Amino acid sequence: MHEMSLAEGIRQIVDDQAKAHGFSAVRVLRLEIGRFAGVEKEALAFCFDVVMRGGPAEGAILEMIDLPGRAMCCDCSTEVEIADRLDPCPLCGGGRLVPVAGDEMRVKDMEVV
Repeated sequence: MHEMSLAEGIRQIVDDQAKAHGFSAVRVLRLEIGRFAGVEKEALAFCFDVVMRGGPAEGAILEMIDLPGRAMCCDCSTEVEIADRLDPCPLCGGGRLVPVAGDEMRVKDMEVV
């Protein structure tokens, strides 16, 4: 389950930011997760709760924001939103798409005290 290592990475970010900015607790943590990131959200939420115990984000609300998959169509030279990496271009039907977004996961922001 790679969600556990993702949660541990988030914990490291929280701990580093708490030291750098002097906050004691995180109330809400918002994650942006791309459609193609391969993250199982329910598993990540479970792992988040476990990994955050004893730290500044213990009991924090985890909000996960979905980001769409995007690709550049080589046929019509347009950046388009796609639901699957193998989808054709929704504008021209072309099949030569280069993914440009959707595999990212990042901490967007935190509400802290």
